[in-house]
Amino acid sequence: MKNSFSRRFASTLHSAYNHPLLRDWQSARCNLRKEQLIFPIFVTDHEQALEPITALPGNFHVGVGRLSSYLEPLVKKGLRSVLLFGVPTNAAKDEHGTPANDANGPVIRAVKELRRTFPDLYVACDVCLCAYTSHGHCGIPEPPSMKLNNRASVARLTEVALSYAEAGCHMVAPSDMMDGRIGSIKEALLAAGRDDVALMSYAAKFASVFYGPFRSACSTSLKGNRKDYQLPPASEGLAKQALLRDAAEGADVIMVKPGLPYLDIVRLAREVVATPIAVYQVSGEFAMIHYAAAAGALELRPAVEESLLCLRRAGADVIITYFTPLLLDWIDH
Repeated sequence: MKNSFSRRFASTLHSAYNHPLLRDWQSARCNLRKEQLIFPIFVTDHEQALEPITALPGNFHVGVGRLSSYLEPLVKKGLRSVLLFGVPTNAAKDEHGTPANDANGPVIRAVKELRRTFPDLYVACDVCLCAYTSHGHCGIPEPPSMKLNNRASVARLTEVALSYAEAGCHMVAPSDMMDGRIGSIKEALLAAGRDDVALMSYAAKFASVFYGPFRSACSTSLKGNRKDYQLPPASEGLAKQALLRDAAEGADVIMVKPGLPYLDIVRLAREVVATPIAVYQVSGEFAMIHYAAAAGALELRPAVEESLLCLRRAGADVIITYFTPLLLDWIDH
């Protein structure tokens, strides 16, 4: 009799979610809040630019001279954090990515402008060389093989991260996937007395086709591919190793990128590391949802919200998304 009741009760679920409040309770762990969102910003060296990015509808290349006015309405709506990417169009790119930490370049100037104008806005800087190099790689390759020199790459990335920290950013976020760069940057920050600067690692970053619109937005001209240093899409074991390694080297936040196609890795990250978990809903994910909605195949707002709730359910504490401006309105209503 007891087993019979158990089977009958176990199959009765509707009573647990047949009221809006009950449904809220069932989803409370996955609620979306504004402080969980990071808005990626593409900062260009055209001072007064506010140019739509064709590959990312609703997003812009923004010059430092227009940055504050562009972000002011979003800050008033509750924007708490941005992630800066530099898009140098006038700089002389070279093999070492020299313009990456140019004091007059877009990122360092943007950091200073944002810290001055919006003292409560949390400013993170992507740390990579790809937008600043003549070859489009995230590190420094050795010709003629174009195999990356990991040691030289880590040294250069550490220099760039320190420059961003000195400019005043709250967080540096190396996205290059070089071995050992988290430990190197953490050690350099501490040696410089910058234990106030957080370190977010793109730890489980996969060699994905979903980065296409981003590469267009950053105007990178990649020679070859990045499969030698970004993770193979099916490599759960390597992802686990990278997550554990970067947490052990001192990362304050661990990231998984892309998001929705890698929910199993988001869950894995949640289970194996104790840091906050960030997930990047990348440009290809944004484009799929945007263009599907534009074609009438699905409804935009429910699709965006469901995709982010799934990331939260899998274990994401922080979500980097190009939908942030829309979400700032939607969360209020």
